[in-house]
Amino acid sequence: MPQEDGEDMGGIAVEVSDLRKSYGAVEAVKGISFELAEGECLAMVGPNGAGKTTTVEILEGFRPRSGGDVRVLGLDPETAGRDFRERIGIVLQSSGLDRNLTVRELVYFYSGYYPHPRNVDETVELVGLAEKRDTRVKALSGGQQRRLDLALGIVGDPDLIFLDEPTTGFDPSARRHSWELVDSLRDLGKSILLTTHYMDEAQNLADRVVVIAGGSIVAEGSPESLGGRDLAEAVISFRLPPGLSLADLPGALPSQPQLRDGHVLLRTATPTVALNLLTGWAVGRGEELEALTVMRPSLEDVYLQLTGEGDAAAPAALAAKEVTPNG
Repeated sequence: MPQEDGEDMGGIAVEVSDLRKSYGAVEAVKGISFELAEGECLAMVGPNGAGKTTTVEILEGFRPRSGGDVRVLGLDPETAGRDFRERIGIVLQSSGLDRNLTVRELVYFYSGYYPHPRNVDETVELVGLAEKRDTRVKALSGGQQRRLDLALGIVGDPDLIFLDEPTTGFDPSARRHSWELVDSLRDLGKSILLTTHYMDEAQNLADRVVVIAGGSIVAEGSPESLGGRDLAEAVISFRLPPGLSLADLPGALPSQPQLRDGHVLLRTATPTVALNLLTGWAVGRGEELEALTVMRPSLEDVYLQLTGEGDAAAPAALAAKEVTPNG
């Protein structure tokens, strides 16, 4: 039963039930349901055209829905007023910033929209722009402008933050800094809805991941368990010791090993048993299993399968990735 606007949701920041959105005969969002708990970071991933942007714009109150029920911070975003806007922060993929203002001037200007904003200089420092505080926006690099977008999204000290591809254009160091910032915001009890195309970003930041494809949710779970990746077959690989062949390996292995570019590959649902046999065999012979690794399908492997963008045999590819030159 839908809750009245403003009613306590018992620790739920976002509640979506059977959300639908159609554009004429085209159904962009097909009855999806999910929740975002207070203080949680939820990553929404999916290919272009999957319905992510439409969903997020409905949650932000910028687009009406065709059906279903949505509650964001206990309110219906479609009819909520200024109080709702003051409690959310939005970091868009791109924004029309006044390019002639300095970083500090723009952050100060945006802070005026909120009743209890963060300290302006503290916010600028948080996003790594302290040395650029007096630089005009038009002189910033693309990555620095994305940091400024992030500053504008958090300066109001919102309860819920929408991060839409927040690290696009960042170098690796800047991305890590932004991840630390997101972690610190979550430590402060902020709720975060993240959309990203970087699976490592979802892996590092999200408590849960929702995968959308074709307007429907095709999987939901923690980054570790999404799509059953925690239960999938593992691939053990190591460099075959010189002078030995596959026939010299212990015969009780749970599956038939393969040899590829001098590396042994063993797919198994019982990696502990297999490793015990292999390491015991190696120690008994005085051999070292060089470049030994145990891998399960990565989050990216699983994502590609779930969205139909990858090959059905994608998990096998992770073995190849592990045995490329210099393995």
